[in-house]
Amino acid sequence: MKNLFLLVLLSFVLKSCESQDENLNDQDYLIFGHFYGMCIGDGCVQTFKLTDNELFKDKLKDYSGENLKFVSLEIEKFDLVKDLMNDFPKQLLNEKETFLGCPDCADGGGLFIQYSNNGNLRTWRIDQTKSNVPDYLHPFMDRVNAKIALLVD
Repeated sequence: MKNLFLLVLLSFVLKSCESQDENLNDQDYLIFGHFYGMCIGDGCVQTFKLTDNELFKDKLKDYSGENLKFVSLEIEKFDLVKDLMNDFPKQLLNEKETFLGCPDCADGGGLFIQYSNNGNLRTWRIDQTKSNVPDYLHPFMDRVNAKIALLVD
């Protein structure tokens, strides 16, 4: 009986310690970032999560984008990028491919984009070399790169 109690207690503690990401998954959001494989330093992988009222930064810096752990950033950082969700090109939702161009193949880096809207989740990796991706993405790529530059001061 004592073991059962400990198991229930441990389950409760673990559940209460889950990251904020669990709650964020119920919201619409835009994850944006860049990644560079042949790179040294803190700026090689930068990933952010933008919701309607908050901005988060990934602290794991996983090149694959599969392991993300977000921490909340101050409101001043949110204010710098809060309009980026409006710039998301809806045409991207029509893309059948999740890799556009060849992200970071020529050591030029790539953009990581994940878009969640009404429970529909889509993820893309976009080549930073504009000649390798559709023209409609170029303005969005510029905006994403500019916003990342503002955030990593």
